[in-house]
Amino acid sequence: MGSKYPKSLRIFLPLWVLMLEIAFILVFFFFASYETISKKSEFLKTYHAFQDINVMAVLGLGFLKASLRRYTWSSVAFNLFNLALGVQWAIILDGFLFSSSGKITVNIQRIILGAMSAMSVLISSGATLGKVNLIQLIVMTLLEVTAFLGTKKLTLTFLDGNEHQSMMQIHLFGACFGVTTAWCLPGRRLNAAKEKERGTTTSSLFTTLGTLFLWVFWPTFNSALLEYPSEKETAVYNTYYALTVSAVVAMSFSAATHSHGKISMTHVHRATLAAGVAVGVATNLIHSPWIAMVLGLLAGMISIAGAKYLLVMVQQVYFNQIIGLHDTCEVYSTFGLPGLLGGLAYILLMTERADWTQLSTAGFQILYSAGSLCLFMAMGLVGGMLTGLILSLNLWKAPHEGKYFDDQVFWEFPHLAAGF
Repeated sequence: MGSKYPKSLRIFLPLWVLMLEIAFILVFFFFASYETISKKSEFLKTYHAFQDINVMAVLGLGFLKASLRRYTWSSVAFNLFNLALGVQWAIILDGFLFSSSGKITVNIQRIILGAMSAMSVLISSGATLGKVNLIQLIVMTLLEVTAFLGTKKLTLTFLDGNEHQSMMQIHLFGACFGVTTAWCLPGRRLNAAKEKERGTTTSSLFTTLGTLFLWVFWPTFNSALLEYPSEKETAVYNTYYALTVSAVVAMSFSAATHSHGKISMTHVHRATLAAGVAVGVATNLIHSPWIAMVLGLLAGMISIAGAKYLLVMVQQVYFNQIIGLHDTCEVYSTFGLPGLLGGLAYILLMTERADWTQLSTAGFQILYSAGSLCLFMAMGLVGGMLTGLILSLNLWKAPHEGKYFDDQVFWEFPHLAAGF
C-alpha cells in the first residue's frame, strides 16, 4: 500500500537552495568584507545583544509556534530555516540599500540588523504555519525581507525616521504581511484539516517555553539599536516594567473572560508578550515607569480581548466562513494589535515632546510619525497579498489542504509503519 502523503521535494528543494546559496556566496565574494581591525573594540559591547536576539529568534519564536499537536518538528526547524536564509538575504540588501560605498561591510551591528529584519518572516510565518512547504517559505522569506527593508528605506529617506523606530515596526508589518499572505493561500477554510489544528498539553508546554524565552530577552531587543547608553538604559527599564504588568494581566484578565474563571494558556502566550511589542517603538521616549506600565496593561487587555471576542467573532464567524481568512497562530492578536497600539503611543509621545512654539516643525514631526505607521501597515498588507498570490501558483508544489498541519508530509518517521 502506498503512502497517503505526497512525495517530498527531493529534487526541487535542493536545487532552489543550491542556486540561492551559490548566488549569496558570489555576492559576498565580490562585494563583502569584514570591518577594519580598528573598530573591533565595538564588538564586545554589542555581542551580548546579538546573543539575546538570536535566542529570541531561534528558540523564542521557534517554540512559540510549536502549538499544533502534529506539527512541532516543522514549527521549530522551519523557523530556523527561515532565519538562516533571511539573515543572509537581509545582510546583502542592507549593505546595498544603506551603504554609500556600494560594498557590504560585515560587522556585528549589521548581523543584528539582519537577524531583526529576518524576524519579520518568523512573525508572518505564524499565520501560514502548517499550510506551506519549504519552497514557499523560501519565496516568502526573500519577498518579505525585501519588502520590509524597502519600506524601511522609504521611511528613513522621506519620513525622517530613525533606525530604531523603523525596525520596531517589524511586529505590525509582520502581522499584516502574514495574515494577508495566509488569506491568499488555497484551501483557506480548512475543512479537511480542521481536526489536526488542535493542540496538546505537550505542544502547549513548548509554546510556553518559547514565550518565556521571548519574555526574558525582550528588553535587549527593544534597546539593541539605540545609540546612547542613557537611551538603552531607559528602554530596558520601560520594557521590563511593561512586561511585568502584561504578565500579571495575562492571567487575571484571561480568568475574567472565562465563564468559570479559568485561565487560558493560549491567552497567556499572547498577552504576556504584547507589552514588549507595544512599548518597542516609543520605549526611549517614555520618561516615567507608569507610562510603560499603562501600555503594558492596555496591551495585555487588547491582546486577550482581540483573541477572545474580536478575532473569534470576526475571524471565525465572518472572515473564516465567508472570505476564508485563517491565521494559524493568531499573530494579529499577539503582534498586530499591540504593534498598532505602540505606533499610536509613539505618535502621542511625539506630540507631547513637540516644540509647539514652532508649529510647522511640530506638525511635520507628528505627520511623519503617522505616515511611518501607515506606510509599514500598508506595505505589509499589499506585500502580503502579492506574496500570497505568488505562493498560490502550482509551481511551488504546495501541500494539499488535507495534508496541512502534519509533520509527516515533510519528515521521516522511522518508528512508524511503512506506508506512512
